[in-house]
Amino acid sequence: MNVPKIPLGDWVDVLVQWITVAFAGFFTFLTTVIDTLLDIIVNVLSAGPSIILIIVLTLLVAYTSRWPLGIFTLLSLLLIDNLGYWDSSIQTIAIVILSGLLTIIVGIPVGIWCAQRKTVHRIVTPILDFMQTMPAFVYLIPSILFFGIGVVPGIIASFVFAIAPTIRMTNLGIKEVPKDLIEAADAFGSSNSQKLFKVQLPIATPTIMAGVNQSIMLALSMVVTASLVGAPGLGADVYRAVSQIDVGKGFEAGLSIVFIAVILDRISQNLRKPAYENVVKKKIVYSILVVLVILTAIVTGVTKETAVKKGENGIGAKTDYQIIGIEPGAGIMAQANKAIKDYQLDNWQLQEGSSAAMVAELKKAYNQKKPIIITGWAPHWMFSTYDLKFLKDPKKSFGAVEDIHTIVRKGLEQDMPGAYTILNQFSWKPADMEKVMVDIKEGKDPAEASKKWINANGDKVGKWTKGAKTGNGETINLVYVAWDTEIASTNVIAKVLEQNGFNVKLSQVEVGPMFAGVANGSVDGMVAAWLPSTHREYYKQYKNDFIDLGSNLHGTKNGLVVPKYMDINSIEDLK
Repeated sequence: MNVPKIPLGDWVDVLVQWITVAFAGFFTFLTTVIDTLLDIIVNVLSAGPSIILIIVLTLLVAYTSRWPLGIFTLLSLLLIDNLGYWDSSIQTIAIVILSGLLTIIVGIPVGIWCAQRKTVHRIVTPILDFMQTMPAFVYLIPSILFFGIGVVPGIIASFVFAIAPTIRMTNLGIKEVPKDLIEAADAFGSSNSQKLFKVQLPIATPTIMAGVNQSIMLALSMVVTASLVGAPGLGADVYRAVSQIDVGKGFEAGLSIVFIAVILDRISQNLRKPAYENVVKKKIVYSILVVLVILTAIVTGVTKETAVKKGENGIGAKTDYQIIGIEPGAGIMAQANKAIKDYQLDNWQLQEGSSAAMVAELKKAYNQKKPIIITGWAPHWMFSTYDLKFLKDPKKSFGAVEDIHTIVRKGLEQDMPGAYTILNQFSWKPADMEKVMVDIKEGKDPAEASKKWINANGDKVGKWTKGAKTGNGETINLVYVAWDTEIASTNVIAKVLEQNGFNVKLSQVEVGPMFAGVANGSVDGMVAAWLPSTHREYYKQYKNDFIDLGSNLHGTKNGLVVPKYMDINSIEDLK
């Protein structure tokens, strides 16, 4: 069909941009409120030694769910502490608690409204269907634009993803209240509010709590996804382990999430009818717990010392002492952490997230001419789109100029000599790569952008294919990490291989799996190894299991990047 494409994506982009500008004040207010609430929860949970919270949670689980689960709670929390994931667990629990509170505050009233108004129910139901079927990752995109990078967009995305069960179960619980009880309440002259609070809600509470329990579990399932926009906690630990192919740490962090899920599930299920209510009345226990929480919040709020940061009128104060980074476990993140140590930037924090989140934050700050510091690398299309500069690095924390290498599996030369020759002879310059990257950034499909560049640079492509044996439809698997540079280079070489008789399959993965895949022979090669610094650890780990064909691009650079309108030129200026 030759029907023109409906520009739905463009319309959504325009709508999001309008919302971002029109409601900027509201988003700032909401960010401040959520940040404040999260800080209070984290301060309460982390007050004193870890054993205090472990004992409190153990007693609470034992009271609500009987002593065997109390013992399980004690042992599991002690194990989490022993493995070194206690601080991450505190962050994760705080995020889930706050997301759960938001779902209760918003979800229960909306569920009540749906039960009382059929029109509202008809409108809300398809919206909930949409929210539950939309991939969770999609919620992160507008969250980044509205709230910036950090924990707030993660909490908002978790809230949106998790609120549906609370609304649905509240609506269901109220509708299932027996009609004869409603008629009896009407006969006694009860008002609508009296019927709601004295009849409907008490009877519907078990169903409502089941919805709240499901929402809490859904919020907990979002912790790994939320780490892509900078949310701290166990999700970031899992993501870091995945990107580094660290099975042990991945299992430890994942097991910690499982333990927390079991604990929160049992507490939320049994709060209404605790197992030992006949021994100690729940009002007494919960009152003591509330008093302890309030007192702890007050004490920590009063006694917590606010660190006096140097140069409060300087760049640190203007950027909230944050360096916006990319994925946990990326090579440039290790370099950035090294720079923080080398330059003694004790007050500064490297914010983990993702490449997309970093670019979104850069765009937002750049459009408003606000100061921002990011981890950056060249070549990258953002240097063509924005006026940016690298901060000088006199201590060489980010290393010198790097190359991008082509790496293939052992045996490829014998199995597909033509493809091996093309990959071996593949070489271009940063300016060539940037042309492809800019076309992709402007909306052109990577394959089409690659074809455009190939057609305009036949002489260069001819050098790559010189003497290469034409393929007979053999399938060659290339793997790449989802960086703009690697998307460009991998698609270009894939198109060249296709034009020379090979069937190319592309797989997008994280850095660790990219190296591991070539090393174990599950994929044939990659053109995305940044050496000698960025991917040094992966290269050292697998160097005996693959073949390094050498550099395909010279002149890459890593470092801290700022807009040119910022009056700062060196990492040393951040002190």
